[in-house]
Amino acid sequence: MPASDCEVRDPRIRRTRQMLQSALLTLMQSRAFDEIAVQDIAEAATVNRATFYDHYTDKYDLLRATIAGGFHQLLAERNVSFDGTCPSAALAIILAACDFLVQGHAEGRCNKQSAFAPLVDEAITTAIRRVLAAGMAGAAAASPRPARALSMDEQMRATAASAAIYSAAREWFQTPKHPPAEKIAPVILKMVLPLLTAQEEDVANAR
Repeated sequence: MPASDCEVRDPRIRRTRQMLQSALLTLMQSRAFDEIAVQDIAEAATVNRATFYDHYTDKYDLLRATIAGGFHQLLAERNVSFDGTCPSAALAIILAACDFLVQGHAEGRCNKQSAFAPLVDEAITTAIRRVLAAGMAGAAAASPRPARALSMDEQMRATAASAAIYSAAREWFQTPKHPPAEKIAPVILKMVLPLLTAQEEDVANAR
């Protein structure tokens, strides 16, 4: 589930959102996304349209949540978390991004649903950014300094790193006869690690 859904504590809300996301995935197995209406999703989830709009703005909002939720679930299944400093955790996130792309292709989403590919890209990039930003905030809180919100520098690094990770993973995936993910992930990590491990002092010195 996406971070915003995971923060919901009411089991009824969580259950309804899971039903709506499952309904969308089921419908997408037989129809193109553009052919699916909110009413179709509501009926498949056995809820009414008003209930749908209580949770999501439109079907695109639901799609983003569904894609991001799948990626977060993959991370959860692998017990992947990022504390803002651990290279092995960052490597695991990169591998998850690669595997998520492969999984989406195997399920036919990449071939049949190319019209909404930008939404998929946005959802996964945002999901990666959430994980990285949460890790950076945790690392900042664990430092001798008082806990604080992410600085603008940290927010920019999380944004840049997430975009770099997903863009590189997608380039790898779209390259014919690409090497195994286990071989390309360390290469991607080497590129993004400076962004993830830079300290405030380093940023200040670079000015």
